Amino acid sequence: QDNRISLWSAGDLGNAGLNGEYHGEPHLLCDIQHNGDVMDMQFLDQERIVVASSTGTVTIFRHHQNNQTLSASHQWEKAHYHVDQDTSCGGAACTGVICNNPEIVTVGEDGRINLFRADQKDAVRIIENADSSTLHAVTFLRTSEILTVNSIGQLKIWDLRQQRNEPSQIFSLAGDRVPLHCVDRHPNQQHIVATGGQDGMLSIWDIRQGTMPVSLLNAHEAEMWEVHFHPSDPDHLFTCSEDGSLWHWDTSSNVSEKPSFLHQGGRSTAYLSHSTINQSVVSAWLSNDPTKDRMEITNLIPNQTLSVNSLDVLGPCLVYGTDAEAIYVNRQLFA
Repeated sequence: QDNRISLWSAGDLGNAGLNGEYHGEPHLLCDIQHNGDVMDMQFLDQERIVVASSTGTVTIFRHHQNNQTLSASHQWEKAHYHVDQDTSCGGAACTGVICNNPEIVTVGEDGRINLFRADQKDAVRIIENADSSTLHAVTFLRTSEILTVNSIGQLKIWDLRQQRNEPSQIFSLAGDRVPLHCVDRHPNQQHIVATGGQDGMLSIWDIRQGTMPVSLLNAHEAEMWEVHFHPSDPDHLFTCSEDGSLWHWDTSSNVSEKPSFLHQGGRSTAYLSHSTINQSVVSAWLSNDPTKDRMEITNLIPNQTLSVNSLDVLGPCLVYGTDAEAIYVNRQLFA
């Protein structure tokens, strides 16, 4: 009922002990009340955080580092709504937000896409009926292009420079229209995209060709809530699920020489389906060389039972939140 945005310091990597163990408890720097469930959030810059609410409102909170407080610095009331913005209960959940400072894109249950600028009161662009179903997540493809995923298994590309309100491309999972919940783009090869959905499958797409995924990988037993390529080491990918697991997918080419480690729960090796195009830059994710198609999968939380709702990754550090009302920080991803 009572929701808050909290900012924590997880401490400094500098005070890790000799054996790499981290000492020092994470501590709460500040928090602030938030109206509605927090559906998604992202840093806009060093001190501003954009937050999506189940009420349809999008808020920018500012972190004041001098006195460690948070304040709401800007708000777009009911950026997402079902009937009209003025009815008291008209809000539709804002399900996803992505930032590319100063631009902010939001998507929602109302199938609407909003483009905001941090310093402008009104939306720069609104695509009213972008989708007839719920949009679950959004990511930037390039500065002017975004990707959305929806509840009928489609991935759509939107060119924000175009004035028309239609997607420039539509991709879809064959057949059963499984809702897609999350999407991430490969950090260096912008044509490679990963999505996850209701059935727990991981789909890898090459948006330069075809309208279907290049590979479908068996992953979780229940909904996949989040998928992330490692920002600086994209041979590594992370997914988390309602089934309480968090998987680390490792396609780095020296997998075969590595000692196999930690195979609890995860399948130790998976084989990607081959795509037959010659890649100019072969990414392991689209590889058509069978010897490179080995992939190591590790379940990082072998005996977790409650849903893992969210994750993020940076350097050797993984952070994730679960239905156990706890946030976990793993600082030794590649140890």
